[in-house]
Amino acid sequence: MSAIVEARGLTVQRGAREVLHGIDLDVAAGEALALVGPNAAGKSTLLRALTGLLRTSGGTVAVGGRPLRSWSRDGLARKLALVTSEDEAVSPLTVRERVAIGRYPYTGPFLPLRPADHAAIAHALAMTGIAALAERRVGTLSAGERQLAAVARGLAQEPQVLLLDEPAAHLDIGHQLALFRVLDEIRATGVAILAVVHDLQRASDWADRLVLVAEGRIAASGPPREVLASPAAAAIFAVRIEEHAVPGRTAPLYSFREGS
Repeated sequence: MSAIVEARGLTVQRGAREVLHGIDLDVAAGEALALVGPNAAGKSTLLRALTGLLRTSGGTVAVGGRPLRSWSRDGLARKLALVTSEDEAVSPLTVRERVAIGRYPYTGPFLPLRPADHAAIAHALAMTGIAALAERRVGTLSAGERQLAAVARGLAQEPQVLLLDEPAAHLDIGHQLALFRVLDEIRATGVAILAVVHDLQRASDWADRLVLVAEGRIAASGPPREVLASPAAAAIFAVRIEEHAVPGRTAPLYSFREGS
């Protein structure tokens, strides 16, 4: 399957310090890919570099087989949608108005919405399960509802890849389950999802593939069981990772103990 996003030898420099070093990464249609790793490993930087928000200092990024730099901003936003937790700070907009911002790559900020735009907004609200909240102010929502509104805004862009930076941060377990169920439903439509996920069990349960990032490099990549069983994972997190089979459960459960 051909990659929608392809990075080769990607490096990013901030000041005198190189923060990403020679990253190779592919994202295919409908794939669920979780970026995992310790704090300050470079995961969020990688997301922003893939979307062109950060200037790269070396290597290449291609989207849809074309160099990243050859895309217009609106053209790229029709391929990739980035959702970050800070997107949904207190806002005077209604949920529908916030989601409608996802149509800017098609209409610009000043043109009226067309029937196709209204349909995309309605689809995004329905798919994230927040249609009933459409007329609520974003600032009145719970953290979980705001995160679903953020995903709906990205989905309204009708992207081929949805990139999420810590989508489950600060969410209780119920909202986490709802969020990842929504992400699975989005992925089933052929949209690839690349997400930074800190909870290793959640990442293992959800993703087709884990990419372990540490100190700006990819330390391991592959099926979750292989990555979490790797010496690299134990060393990077400085823990012993033990796998446990549970009757009736397809994916294993993991326990984490201090000391690699």
